[in-house]
Amino acid sequence: MKTVLAFCLAAVSGLGGEFAVLSSGFRIHAESHEAAGDLIRLHTGSGDIELPASNISRFEADDYVPPPPVAAPAAPLAPAPVDPKALVSMAADAAGLPRALVHSVVRAESAYQVNAVSPKGAVGLMQLMPGTAAAMNADPHNPAENVAAGAMYLRELLLKYQNSDHQVSEALAAYNAGPGAVDKYKGVPPYSETRAYVQRVISQYNKALPQENKEFPRSTGADTQDH
Repeated sequence: MKTVLAFCLAAVSGLGGEFAVLSSGFRIHAESHEAAGDLIRLHTGSGDIELPASNISRFEADDYVPPPPVAAPAAPLAPAPVDPKALVSMAADAAGLPRALVHSVVRAESAYQVNAVSPKGAVGLMQLMPGTAAAMNADPHNPAENVAAGAMYLRELLLKYQNSDHQVSEALAAYNAGPGAVDKYKGVPPYSETRAYVQRVISQYNKALPQENKEFPRSTGADTQDH
């Protein structure tokens, strides 16, 4: 049974450009696009996304008009205290992802500790590796940038595996172990840490939603088996 996330993939943008409208109805914002054989390469503010041309039904112009610049305040304001949970909710909304999913990832990654650093060097709320943060043009030590980049990266992984019967499990496994490991094993890799991570995030996500509002079925373990 295919695992499906009911989220909008149209990200908020003030850069103009266009929307790629997928055959599924999802809309992805891009600055521009180009054909590459049977693929369409979307140039987005956070990097390039390649999709089969057959998955895109049309492109629509983004008629966004940026507001006039706001005058700088006369005196600098003291920074407001960081509310990690509020940052996570805002980042999920900006990425078009369910808040409960991103909260479940953050809970598993850092337990909302903004200064968390793993033995492998992963940083912050969403435990970004330096290379991933650099690719997303984010400062991993800045809590807002960290969680915003992590949510967008998770969205890109969900797009990468959107045609898989195990979309969510594979995206989460790629977030934990890297896309290379998922592609190598054609599914969730046989790493005990990664499989436990996937089950923990999905279990937490299931608990966060009322039964009638589940966006994908409660995991039975099948999603983390080789396929």
